[in-house]
Amino acid sequence: MRALIQRVSHAKVSVDGEVTGHIDKDGILILLGVTHSDTSEDVKYLARRAVNLRIFHDDEGKMNRSLLDIGGGALVVSQFTLYADSRKGNRPGYSDAALPDYAEKLYEEFKTEIQTYPLSEFGCGIFGAEMAVEFCNMGPVTIMLESKK
Repeated sequence: MRALIQRVSHAKVSVDGEVTGHIDKDGILILLGVTHSDTSEDVKYLARRAVNLRIFHDDEGKMNRSLLDIGGGALVVSQFTLYADSRKGNRPGYSDAALPDYAEKLYEEFKTEIQTYPLSEFGCGIFGAEMAVEFCNMGPVTIMLESKK
């Protein structure tokens, strides 16, 4: 499982012009990709890592505070293209991405798991939909987390 974490001042996701999720203050945008071998343990591991990742500034300007420390929000969006393989040719292959039914199951588990943490806001996209994601990346700070080596 892969989670691309963006530190944001705000973010929203829309489907067909309708906002399906948003956070209006400092937090993280989580783009989540699932592969065939992922399990519920990967879900728990990545959710815990995401909310505890120290990427927010403390009083001395050092990135030393987590999402939980700042009382921030999280916006979760499914992103199968995180498992794109572009080593050959110009068209990426997606054979490392989990099949949609399995990926959706773990995406839903991830959404449930991340909401067990005390977040100020939570939002999400719609699995499999064509989504428009808007955000303001602070820093910019973008971190890739993976559940497996």
